[in-house]
Amino acid sequence: MEWLDKFNAVINYIEENLDAEIKYKTLAKLACCSEFHFSRMFSSLIGISLSEYIRRRRLTKAAFEIQTGNEKIIDIALKYGYESPDAFTRAFRLLHGISPIAAKEKGKKLKAYPRLSFQITIRGDVEMEYRIEKIDFKLRLLEKDSKLKHQMHLGKFPSFYAKLKKMGFNKN
Repeated sequence: MEWLDKFNAVINYIEENLDAEIKYKTLAKLACCSEFHFSRMFSSLIGISLSEYIRRRRLTKAAFEIQTGNEKIIDIALKYGYESPDAFTRAFRLLHGISPIAAKEKGKKLKAYPRLSFQITIRGDVEMEYRIEKIDFKLRLLEKDSKLKHQMHLGKFPSFYAKLKKMGFNKN
């Protein structure tokens, strides 16, 4: 389980440096693998890229600071690595659905992306009863036709059923 400790060390490093430059080389070193391999493993395990995780965490922290602090939005943007207020506003709006200025208003709901932690959960340790049944059935594939959604398409049913009967699907 050494890899769990290494990945958790990477997350700790990211969390401690959200307001600084995060070098992938350092993260890969903490995980004891190449940058390429680490980036692929991270994406595979989490389902999002490393850069996206870092971006979401930074914007989550920034949103919290906007709502709870008195700092200027430009200062928060610079703190979390955005070089211009426009870039920060675009990223913020994309993630939270509202502008940073609107987020300052009391009671506004924002999205939060919590810190990751790596753990192993073992499942399947509970006894389970089962039985195997054989079910006989026939599967027939029908020709895909356009969906009939409106009254004007009701006239298509007779020709559709005639086509099915001709193909041997209707035994009546």
